[in-house]
Amino acid sequence: MFNNIHEECGVFGIYDPNGTHHVTSCAYTALYALQHRGQESSGIAVNNDGLITIHKDLGLVPEVFNREILDKLGDGQIAVGHVRYSTTGNHNRSNSQPLLVRHIKGPMVLAHNGNLTNAWELREKLELSGAIFHTTNDSEVISYIITEERLKNPSIETALEQAMYQIKGAYSLVLMSPTKLIAARDPNGFRPLCMGKLDDATIFASESCALDSLGATFVRDLEPGEIVVVDKNGERTIKTHCSTAKSTLCVFEYIYFARPDSVIDGASVHNARLRAGAFLALEHPVQADVVIGVPDSGLDAALGFARQSGIPYGVGFIKNRYIGRTFIQPNQKQRENSVKIKLNAVAATVKGKRVVLIDDSIVRGTTSQRIVKLLRDAGATEVHMRISSPPFISPCYFGTDIDSKDKLIACKMSVEEICKEVGADSLGYLSVGAVKQIAEGANCGFCTACFDGEYPVEVPSEGHKDKFESKISDNL
Repeated sequence: MFNNIHEECGVFGIYDPNGTHHVTSCAYTALYALQHRGQESSGIAVNNDGLITIHKDLGLVPEVFNREILDKLGDGQIAVGHVRYSTTGNHNRSNSQPLLVRHIKGPMVLAHNGNLTNAWELREKLELSGAIFHTTNDSEVISYIITEERLKNPSIETALEQAMYQIKGAYSLVLMSPTKLIAARDPNGFRPLCMGKLDDATIFASESCALDSLGATFVRDLEPGEIVVVDKNGERTIKTHCSTAKSTLCVFEYIYFARPDSVIDGASVHNARLRAGAFLALEHPVQADVVIGVPDSGLDAALGFARQSGIPYGVGFIKNRYIGRTFIQPNQKQRENSVKIKLNAVAATVKGKRVVLIDDSIVRGTTSQRIVKLLRDAGATEVHMRISSPPFISPCYFGTDIDSKDKLIACKMSVEEICKEVGADSLGYLSVGAVKQIAEGANCGFCTACFDGEYPVEVPSEGHKDKFESKISDNL
């Protein structure tokens, strides 16, 4: 898969009581490590003895922040960072995070990864009671619910605890008050959130790779439903919303979203992708000369396929790493060639050979078609496509922009028809049973609803995936 599926966000928070580390620089470095989770906008909020300074804008981390801006943010004891790719909320600066809310009980900063399933209902209720919204994302809904509860409860962590009875769906949160840093994960654990230590500083991040970038030590993943509070008195947890039921982490974290050097809920992402490739080789064997992967998430699975099958692994594509999210394709011909601009086949690897092409998914099929053509043009005699996930047959409601059924090719065509559509000689998908086994050692269950339609929680009715954004857009 190349430039088709996106995950919503990456979040980060650090509490450094002794000021040993420059929290602004830590947030900046960590967001760099989490950039793969969102390329639309970036933001950092810094708390210096209760005075909160924030900067956020559209763009990649180095586009939004320079030395002058970082100096203006200054330093402090607490910082919260966010990178965003929108699944709910339009592409504009107002939807950038973290969100800063000022209310009678004091300011609050919120960073959110995930997607609420009842966002529209909650927003409608809040607006009828007089609430005024400044964004079109569901993160602001969360901030309003917490603010409402804060008026009725003695602390911000108790307000969050009560708010979690109302908000439904996927959310990994990092909150900052004038004196506290708080992290929380939804009761299903749809999205990852881990905790680390850097000397006396406590850190929360979407992935362990952000901890590694700071030289921090991984402590543990937050439990689904857990709230962790850090302040001058140390750390404490609230487990009101934790249950003995099996969690349902999005399995696509292992297939595509997360960086391969991250460890999520006890399982290595790199190893999970190797296992996905190995399962593919067992389920869909083929006679071929070389195995290649589509950069970047297809590479580990390709290596796993090669090891299991005994077919040599090769570098089949070179990715242009200097093409950013703002790359403009001014005319139709260039838009049609966009894959070739970002990705080019290595003829020396594939010319005159039977090629096994490993990718992580097929969504609409157009990109896969162009990638297969790149290999044909480079001289491949056969292209056997293998996908390290099952076919997408259902939309996602938990923070992934997997579209409605009418835009998913697997809902309109059989595997044989898709194979013909993309121009491959054969096509094989990983089975749902196998995808549930790729994360060896994981201490969690998985959500595979986009592959089997079995949602772990109640979701909006069919055809209402974008109800939140469309309703708001109609009213703007």
